Amino acid sequence: MYQFAILNKWKTWGVAGLIALVAGCADRRYEPFAEIRAGLAVQEGSRRLADADIEAALKEFQNAVELNPRLTEAHAKLGSIWEFKGDYEAAAKAFAEAVKLDPFNFPNAVSLARAYQKLSRLPDAVRAYLHACELKPDDYRARLDLGVCYHRAGELNEALATYRKAVEIDSTQPAAFVNMGAIHDSQGRYFEAIHAYNEALERDPNQPLVLVNLATTLMKQDRFAHARKALERAAELDPKMALAHERLGYGLFRERSYESALEHYRRAIDLEPAMAEAHAGLGVVYMAMHLQQPDKTEWRRQAVDCWYRSLEINPDQPKIRNLVEKYRIKRDDPMAVMLDAENR
Repeated sequence: MYQFAILNKWKTWGVAGLIALVAGCADRRYEPFAEIRAGLAVQEGSRRLADADIEAALKEFQNAVELNPRLTEAHAKLGSIWEFKGDYEAAAKAFAEAVKLDPFNFPNAVSLARAYQKLSRLPDAVRAYLHACELKPDDYRARLDLGVCYHRAGELNEALATYRKAVEIDSTQPAAFVNMGAIHDSQGRYFEAIHAYNEALERDPNQPLVLVNLATTLMKQDRFAHARKALERAAELDPKMALAHERLGYGLFRERSYESALEHYRRAIDLEPAMAEAHAGLGVVYMAMHLQQPDKTEWRRQAVDCWYRSLEINPDQPKIRNLVEKYRIKRDDPMAVMLDAENR
């Protein structure tokens, strides 16, 4: 019957009319040909994508979904292109349509969750990752990213439970242990945090940021010698890591190794001039040295100068503001007379 209908139209339109219809120059709503053309557009888009011709591929997939809105593959490929281009709103919209059309496709479900995560739409991301985990319960990466979304949303108990599930799925990966350590540390469970960080480092010892996190937790227990070893290793792994030197400066200050503390704070500032914490710490060391030797008035001035610089970078430091107010040299301060005399 379908062939008979086409023959009847042929009598009306002629051969030229049928050719125009197939070529796309007639009514796009003629469903049988629209589906065929949509499939051809997907094939051409995929070929263009393989050749890294992103813009041409994008046009082909857009044409495909216009011709056939129920073509899951075209929506998914559009989502991938928008994600590559950094337009996560458009990517989320495309992946959402793909998941709606085929709810059992795991890669599309994960891609949708990832797009929501990039947009910081955390409740949507959690729902999408939960759906993905239902489709593939033993996927480590989906479970880990679900934990990250819970973590970022402040749902720490759910995050911990999810990270533990990720570890059950694959205990060889360090990332879940690292994130568990961060949660334990934030909740004051320092022994658990140290255990988790050490588990992560057993699986991959070359993680400078994890070593810094471990050292920071150790210093909360006043275990400065152990922290120093971890930080020295971090600085060795990444010589340009300003944070490792800043933390070393703090630890050495607490150990009263002031000259070494100054050295590491200066190194941190050389690597990252806008690190407010390093400028503040440098000022604290100078002031500690001045208080031990009050005649070294230059150290007091340097301390206050460092604090001013720190506040210029980050004004939201009430403790540093209080230190400036306490130790800055006022014109009626006898110290000001001494400094004027020294400068003559």
